[in-house]
Amino acid sequence: MIELGLLVLIIVIIFGAYLILRSLKNFIINALVGLVILFVANAIAGLGIGYSWLVILICGIGGVLGAFLVILLHFLGFGI
Repeated sequence: MIELGLLVLIIVIIFGAYLILRSLKNFIINALVGLVILFVANAIAGLGIGYSWLVILICGIGGVLGAFLVILLHFLGFGI
């Protein structure tokens, strides 16, 4: 009976690790796309938006929309 419980526990841990890594992959892709858009906007328009942990987090969660949100907040005067 202990072996069956251990097998179920291992399957649950593997499934949980898979879900975490899948969501982490999406977060990293969103963050990179958002930061590339932010970098291009800084280079072309000379916005001067810094790359803080908060900016990276917003771009990671929002992706392209997060980058546009950071740019909009910069134009409204809320320096992040």
